[in-house]
Amino acid sequence: MHNPWLKLREGMNEEDYDLINGLQERCIREDQTTLKLELDYKLAARSSTERKGIGPINEFMYFDGQELIGYIGICEFGGAGSPLEVNGMVHPEYRRQGVFGTLSKLVMDERRSRGSKSMLLLSDRKSEAGQAFIQGTGANYHHSEHEMYLRTDWTGVHDNSTEDVTFRIATNADAREIQRQNAIYFGDDRVEEGTDEPESRMILPEEEAQRGMTIYLAEADGQVIGKVHIQLSSGIGGIYGLGVLPEHRGKGYGRAVLLRAIDRLKEAGARDIMLQVVVENASALRLYQTCGFVETSTMDYYEL
Repeated sequence: MHNPWLKLREGMNEEDYDLINGLQERCIREDQTTLKLELDYKLAARSSTERKGIGPINEFMYFDGQELIGYIGICEFGGAGSPLEVNGMVHPEYRRQGVFGTLSKLVMDERRSRGSKSMLLLSDRKSEAGQAFIQGTGANYHHSEHEMYLRTDWTGVHDNSTEDVTFRIATNADAREIQRQNAIYFGDDRVEEGTDEPESRMILPEEEAQRGMTIYLAEADGQVIGKVHIQLSSGIGGIYGLGVLPEHRGKGYGRAVLLRAIDRLKEAGARDIMLQVVVENASALRLYQTCGFVETSTMDYYEL
């Protein structure tokens, strides 16, 4: 390195996005592994919200002259009570030179400044460097997620249950219902039913929509039976947060919601469609497989 320097930012602008995305593409080509940096989501979040003052630092960049050679990003999904998710990378030609170590120390300092809240470190299971680094932090294994992509040759079959389910775009008035469903599906118990939890700690659908994430409530026979979140960025459609309420399971609604989400993304021009599923969720995994999705990578999560 000839001229190393650091750049720390609260949010991401288009210039940062281009540099980080370029490094991401280089690392993926070189390593044949997956990264979960959420760049499109973070760029949309920055452009859709007017920032005032200095907030928490989420973007940590390491340069050599004008070239970005290392990056770590912090994501905080699902409101103020959610764990921090951390993923990063180093240019293949600059590894084993302390770049990632320097960035990770800054990230840990930032974590402590936020009250030492829970942090999840992410690594593709096939990334030897990523796995080795996490093991050195003392983090404990938390869970794993398969990333799955819809086969391009899959045409899909819609049955009667698909016709019975309709989608309604969620508004901020539905925030508590979305939080209630997340608690059921994902163990997200930050907001207890019956409490007056402030909206600032909830997912607000209208704000998510400004970031490119549309939340739909699924309905049948005039009742809410589940939900799904969909996003389209750079031609790739993502399906997230899909669930059916326990009292409505066993009726084919999960498949119906998934197929309708696929249809919405195709109508929006998605070139590819992907989703993520917890490895231990065997029933969801079977559903996705029968609907044409195949596993492409596995992301391991470790908790500090």
